[in-house]
Amino acid sequence: MTLNEFKPGAHLVITKLTGTGAVKRRIMDMGLTKGTRLSIRKVAPLGDPIELNVRGYELSLRKADAVMIEVQ
Repeated sequence: MTLNEFKPGAHLVITKLTGTGAVKRRIMDMGLTKGTRLSIRKVAPLGDPIELNVRGYELSLRKADAVMIEVQ
């Protein structure tokens, strides 16, 4: 399943990044790498953006980027 399919309060682990090139590099530079634990804090009313807690900081992520992150 991908990150955009979960509701606030979910605690997840990243299993795979499906983006390529510069997009994948940007996601990895934000600290979203394989094996990273994260939790979903909030989702905007229309589903974009998604606010996450990851590696001790809060991160807002676009829905288009969240689709590229597979989690369990």
